[in-house]
Amino acid sequence: DRWLTCRSLPPGALERIVDDVADRCRVPWFAGAVKINVSLVPPLVLLPVFLHVAALHFLLGLVVLTSLPVVVLWYYYLTHRRKERTLFFLSLGLFSLGYMYYVFLQEVVPRGQVGHSQVVLLTSGLVLMLAALLRAKKDPGYLPIPAGDAKSSHQDFPNKNLRGSSNGLHGVATAGAASGRAVNGEAKGYSRASAEGPEGVRKDWCAKCQLVRPARAGHCRLCGRCVRRLDHHCVWINSCVGEQNHQAFILALSFFMLTSVYGITLTLDTVCRGRTLFVALFYCPGAYSDYSSALSFTCVWYCAIVTAGMGYILLIQLLNISYNVTEREARLALRDNTGRRLLGGLVIDTGQYNRGFLCNWGHFLSLGSPPPLRSAEDIV
Repeated sequence: DRWLTCRSLPPGALERIVDDVADRCRVPWFAGAVKINVSLVPPLVLLPVFLHVAALHFLLGLVVLTSLPVVVLWYYYLTHRRKERTLFFLSLGLFSLGYMYYVFLQEVVPRGQVGHSQVVLLTSGLVLMLAALLRAKKDPGYLPIPAGDAKSSHQDFPNKNLRGSSNGLHGVATAGAASGRAVNGEAKGYSRASAEGPEGVRKDWCAKCQLVRPARAGHCRLCGRCVRRLDHHCVWINSCVGEQNHQAFILALSFFMLTSVYGITLTLDTVCRGRTLFVALFYCPGAYSDYSSALSFTCVWYCAIVTAGMGYILLIQLLNISYNVTEREARLALRDNTGRRLLGGLVIDTGQYNRGFLCNWGHFLSLGSPPPLRSAEDIV
């Protein structure tokens, strides 16, 4: 009625309408209707439509392939600002892999330029990447929740000057401290209560989880848990990257890069024969001669854009591992101006845990392994 009479809606009306529509999106099932996560639907519908439209003409392809990253970045900014968990990016990534593989089998392989061994090799890389991704989706190293209701204990917490932060870290305000502005994780003007652990290792108190967390651990507001050696919350796997799954995360990125570059090479060798990979990507006169070639070429460009983004993430991760610094620690060092910018600002060296290239990688490869047992003679 308000829409028909051109009257404004009351505050929060649109959000309630969207919530009601999302709650009613269910699929009939034997044990009862199953609710569908609305964030899963857009990639399944829009990605094939956009790619097929982009294959109609070169200019349409330019517009679509330029607008897609902008839309994804805008949605990331929107959800990141609201601190919301969403399956949109995980759905987009998995469906993109499946749809690119489908186009490869339907449009590229039948041309006869790709052998069976190459298809098997590409499929093996895809399977290995999915296996590593499945491992990365498991426990990142959550700290055990103390006995009792954590939420009620947090509500009864006496200090009212506690503020959240942009990446899920929380601190306890000291008496008489002025409230500060949250920048990349910790709020300025607040100090975290700490405890001295064995051998002088400082440990921080997490007011949200009501526990003392070890060094390099952090709290993720999206997951609502503290994670050992928290690196960051990755929207592409909809989970944190921490001590237990950081190796699998790097492995999944590496397999994705190798598989994607190999698939792009095979497709361009078929569609744009006689040209090198880089030249064929920018100059392929016969790409729009038929719709099959145009669709394959459009998918190649889509894969190239995604691969470039993931390659940048992998590069930053490898540099951070080489200097033994996490993404969270780098952001905190930038905020507090305690780190050194190296390699043109690609890496922030805090110097706190840096023990040299080989030792840093040895430490990373040993993440998640149980600590060595110390004998009674060593203790004495």
